[in-house]
Amino acid sequence: MVRTIILLLDSFGIGYASDAAVYGDEGADTLGHICEWFAKNRKDEKGMVKPLYLPNLAALGLQLAAESSRKAPLDVGLGSDYKMGAYTYAEEVSNGKDTLSGHWEISGVPVYFDWGYFPDVQNCFPKKLMDDIIYKGNLPGVLGEKHASGTEIIKELGEEHLRTGKPIVYTSADSVLQIAAHEEVFGLERLYDLCKISFNLVQPYKIARVIARPFIGSCANDFTRTVNRHDYAVSAPEETLLDKIIDAGGNVYAIGKIADIFAHRGITKHYAACGLGKIADATVQAIKDAPDNTLIFANFVDFDSSFGHRRDILGYGEALEYVDSRLTEIFSLFKDGDLGLVTADHGNDPTWAGSDHTREKIPVLFFGSKVINKHLKPMSTFADIGQTIAAYMGMKKTFTGTAVDLF
Repeated sequence: MVRTIILLLDSFGIGYASDAAVYGDEGADTLGHICEWFAKNRKDEKGMVKPLYLPNLAALGLQLAAESSRKAPLDVGLGSDYKMGAYTYAEEVSNGKDTLSGHWEISGVPVYFDWGYFPDVQNCFPKKLMDDIIYKGNLPGVLGEKHASGTEIIKELGEEHLRTGKPIVYTSADSVLQIAAHEEVFGLERLYDLCKISFNLVQPYKIARVIARPFIGSCANDFTRTVNRHDYAVSAPEETLLDKIIDAGGNVYAIGKIADIFAHRGITKHYAACGLGKIADATVQAIKDAPDNTLIFANFVDFDSSFGHRRDILGYGEALEYVDSRLTEIFSLFKDGDLGLVTADHGNDPTWAGSDHTREKIPVLFFGSKVINKHLKPMSTFADIGQTIAAYMGMKKTFTGTAVDLF
């Protein structure tokens, strides 16, 4: 029996999708624009240009996949030639460009319905919803009620939260309601309970997730979000690749926020981790722990949450270089027959206007001892990824998608 290891670089798009204009994202290109920015703006101590350097990803075919997506060469090489693996790009068919949609579609279940969203205005939540959250949560009130960056809103309202006991409720361009509260003063379990209440209350609004955002600190200057984030998410409407593997007697080891994204369904072991270093560490440990017939699924969320949404081009690129440097260790742990995959769930071009995800194609870089080096045809849906993995692992077919031949 074989193992599959998915390394999902959250928001790592490689060129705008064919329907990007519908979303106002025509021209977005997360990787391409980072490459261009580094070639112009990052210099070494001698003042020489220091371009983006991703030798391991380039060896898997990243540059070639990106160029086939762009239908034009990248202006900057990534530091290595293509050496191994089967590469291409995939386009999304799900409505919207949300985290859940991308992950579900990869696992064989596209989202054909529309998620609900809260408008980008002050007091963005329906009054009845807020009244119900306050009443059922036994709260003195709430703060925020607007679109905001999670780190900025705790700086803005964290001290008032400590004075009043009112949690901070906010949202973003995603289908989400987020609640921030002090982990020690408000209490972590109380925050979780409040998010469970809120999750039930937002269902009529078709909201995908409610996220608990605990933080610590004594004032605006030192408030810091903790690793105890927890997402309460809607379950996929059909059985996913993860469910198929469990049904067949296999294992699914979820790293980072993967368990939350799939509402803890189809998961046998969860490795809680926050931050690129710790997620990489957890991935290494999971590969060491995993028996045959296991899917190891890691989400490197910081590309999205810490750099994409915050439009931090330098931070995004350097984070890519860090994860690329960890791939050597990860590759060394592969057994004969293991299947590896580097991919993403949507784009989040840090050069783009606003702070929303961008509708982009994603890289699909398969590798492993049995995988033949070749350029695969483009995938018309992310679901082809899950179907390919199901076929490789000898599982029942996923809900939709077409398997590609890796041999």
